Amino acid sequence: MSLFLKYWLPPLLWASLVSVFSSDSFSSDNTSSLFLPLFQWLLPQATPELIQSLHYLIRKLGHFTEFFVLAMLLYRALRGGRGAHWQWRVAAWTLSLVLLYAVADEVHQRFVPSRSGAWSDSLLDFFGGCCALALLYARYRTKAGALTPVAVSDPYGN
Repeated sequence: MSLFLKYWLPPLLWASLVSVFSSDSFSSDNTSSLFLPLFQWLLPQATPELIQSLHYLIRKLGHFTEFFVLAMLLYRALRGGRGAHWQWRVAAWTLSLVLLYAVADEVHQRFVPSRSGAWSDSLLDFFGGCCALALLYARYRTKAGALTPVAVSDPYGN
């Protein structure tokens, strides 16, 4: 049971947090009351269009980041502590779960009155998951390359 909690509790809690972010409390109308005054204070010369664009960008970065973290946590959970080598099957399962949850999240938002589900957001979520796995893979390749012995050439041809 403790291994299950060690590996699966973080992604389950994070997925729950993603669901909270998909609620009415975090709709664009509600987050604008926080972000718009903050941007106006930080950028007093900014036009209202720029302020709205920054709010939109922050919301889209939220999608990307939520699913970036979810993919990292899911990959770790699916590996379950088995070795430090890259596992393509685990990566495929991770991306499948990320995509499934991204689509489910957008479907859920269609039933929240102040939200609207957008398939483009699901693609952005999936892209966040892909970037997380790309980073993990690059990290694995860097470590694997560092551990590989380098052939040393003999300057005398021996």
